[in-house]
Amino acid sequence: PQAAAAGERRAPSRAPGARNVCRLLTRRAHGFYARDAGVAHRKNLGLLRKIMCQESTKFKNVWTTHSASPIAYERGRIYLDNYQCCISSIAQEPRILYQKPKCSKSEKIEDALLLECPLGEMLPSPSDYKSSLIVLTVQNWLLRLSADSGEVLEKIYLAGSCCKFRYLSWDTPQEVMVVKSAQNKLPAAARQAGIQQSVLFYLAVFQVLPLSFIGMLEINKKIFGNSVTDVAVSNGILIVMHSVGLVRLYNFQAISEQFMEQPFDLGHEFNWNGQVGVVGKYPFGLPCNIKITDTPPLLFEASSLENAFQIGGYPWHYIITPNKKKHKGVFHICSLKDNALAKNGIQDMKCCSLEPDWIYFHPDMSGRIIHVGPNLIKVLKLKEVKNNTDQMEIAEDFTIVANRENSVS
Repeated sequence: PQAAAAGERRAPSRAPGARNVCRLLTRRAHGFYARDAGVAHRKNLGLLRKIMCQESTKFKNVWTTHSASPIAYERGRIYLDNYQCCISSIAQEPRILYQKPKCSKSEKIEDALLLECPLGEMLPSPSDYKSSLIVLTVQNWLLRLSADSGEVLEKIYLAGSCCKFRYLSWDTPQEVMVVKSAQNKLPAAARQAGIQQSVLFYLAVFQVLPLSFIGMLEINKKIFGNSVTDVAVSNGILIVMHSVGLVRLYNFQAISEQFMEQPFDLGHEFNWNGQVGVVGKYPFGLPCNIKITDTPPLLFEASSLENAFQIGGYPWHYIITPNKKKHKGVFHICSLKDNALAKNGIQDMKCCSLEPDWIYFHPDMSGRIIHVGPNLIKVLKLKEVKNNTDQMEIAEDFTIVANRENSVS
């Protein structure tokens, strides 16, 4: 861009296509790429919206099922009975891909993530090139299953009785995965004796496909404060939530580099704190090799009701609800750079419903914001205020209204 600008100053006329290049550079800065899969995805969704919303469109029921446990869906696959049954929804009528036998309580699946093969990389096993499902069991086993057959491809033991791992999430989608424990709680007798629980959570972090161990760390009240209630890792940021509605952000990559005591590879023997075993094998599991000894530098903090906090858009903005109960259902959209409220940045549907409205940045990375109410979906976008490039405003892109009719056949 600097060279193009210099060339523009030297010669008033530019080569054919130079204007298009400048426009492309501007669009790239806003996150748009001419041949980006997201562009095609957005166009497809736009077509789908037009088809669904036109009044002449009619829908018919092609298939129905019921499940006592929550039904999960991921990329054309429907999971029933706690991931024991997988149904393909791509065909004209859904069909069963696999049905696993009923498992015992000790084998129950707590959480799952779908893994897709990375492009342009050589992988160690032919099975790595096909979609697979990572599942976390009650007994702290991390299993990689074939998404088409349910066959177990890999098994990793996480830890013994020191903690119970319960949740799977993406730090970077399809690249870095985080396994989080349930909150550690001392037995009642220990609490009555006045013993304090300082370690609240454990986080195990993995690079996926091929699956490799990055490290495990603990979230300790002595480091992050007594008011810590929850923790998450997303896009290289360690997010720590506090009971007073405070959300604090730290650089997770810097933490893992600064406090890493020793790296370990899955399947290799280790001697750690007097224990000898194999990394990821029973009964040793994974070593807690990231020991945070000092409070890391704070990147950002915000106060929000129920710790609700999101970052997205271009330039970066965040969404919070003011930390007072009377503001429940009110969302403030502010600039991450200077905390300035965007023009029209207070979004309030004023809806009276059993289901509260909710808001989030669109996952297609377009910077749009979806605000969903009981009978209304608003699609909002960030744009520069006219004659003021330093301020952004929230404008409605389009709205979908659910027409409720009492006499519907």
